[in-house]
Amino acid sequence: MGLDELYPADRLAAAQRATAAAGLDALLLTPGSDLRYLTGYDAHASERLTCLVLPAHGEPTLIVPTLERPAAEASPAPATGVRIVDHADGTDPYPLVRTALPGPATAVGLADRMWAEQVLALRATLPDADQRLAGEVLGELRIRKSPAEVAALAEAGAAIDAVHARMGEWLRPGRTEAEVATDIAAAIREAGHVTVDFVIVAAGPNGASPHHGTSDRPIGTGEPVVVDIGGTMPSGYRSDCTRTYVAGGPAPAEFTDYYAALHEAQRAAVAAVRPGVSAEAVDAVARDIIAAAGYGDAFLHRTGHGIGLDGHEEPYVVAGNPRPLEAGMAFSIEPGIYLAGRHGARIEDIVVCTTDGVQRLNTTPTELIAL
Repeated sequence: MGLDELYPADRLAAAQRATAAAGLDALLLTPGSDLRYLTGYDAHASERLTCLVLPAHGEPTLIVPTLERPAAEASPAPATGVRIVDHADGTDPYPLVRTALPGPATAVGLADRMWAEQVLALRATLPDADQRLAGEVLGELRIRKSPAEVAALAEAGAAIDAVHARMGEWLRPGRTEAEVATDIAAAIREAGHVTVDFVIVAAGPNGASPHHGTSDRPIGTGEPVVVDIGGTMPSGYRSDCTRTYVAGGPAPAEFTDYYAALHEAQRAAVAAVRPGVSAEAVDAVARDIIAAAGYGDAFLHRTGHGIGLDGHEEPYVVAGNPRPLEAGMAFSIEPGIYLAGRHGARIEDIVVCTTDGVQRLNTTPTELIAL
């Protein structure tokens, strides 16, 4: 898969049309996933300004620090048709933003996660322009993945599956969560990721905290262990997969019982995915099964989140989101049950809504795994 497939030049034109339709004069995008989505440039975020000025009509300009111009020119950005302008240290780069606009701006869309100091500097540079979120425009373009993006997510899914398949090498009683996590992080890179985004190894009572992380606590014999891991591939697309293990002995009977309900809920929610079904309906499928088993209050979070160039993005599979699913939407299905002070469990797959159903991008078994 070439970068020209992942970052096609026509994205800029599509974004310009959407910008005009939204009543914005331009998008102003600093380093982050929106900038990479449109240009393929994985820019370094710093106090030095990097900003794509994408007018609704006219030539796009990528403003970069002089010392980072070689990186910008080596990226896919030039092939998309952007003009690159640089600024030297000690000069004020913000007038370059105003110069890059074809005329006065009354409304601009800023990258959703732009640093506050840049937001305020742009407000001073363009005092007559209302500031809105670029996500209003780009969210609708990014929410449906192209075939090349789905292929990139599948590659990421296979890479993280390969790490889970090796868990028996590291996860055993007596080792600490942190020791296991160190081995996992190395394996995530070995599997092809360029960065390790997160490693959760949560044993016993720590498994009852969905975002526990790791600790120096040794893993006990027969303890359930939640392992949630993910990273970023060279393509920029992310992996994210959770499996629950039992280390070195039989799991508590209570745990085995509720894991069976969790497994049923996760499988049913995956099977419910198809075009036209609402995001909240998929959430309800998982939640209703867990509630019927008596653990509704122990399911503490939404069923899923979108994934792509960001680890968490639209669509969110959660109560209150009536948006119908569409082909190309990629997201997690990850119900969990968490019993404070005792243990917890989560099962997570990344899936893609297809034209007639669903495709799992994580294909390792979801049954309870005894090591």
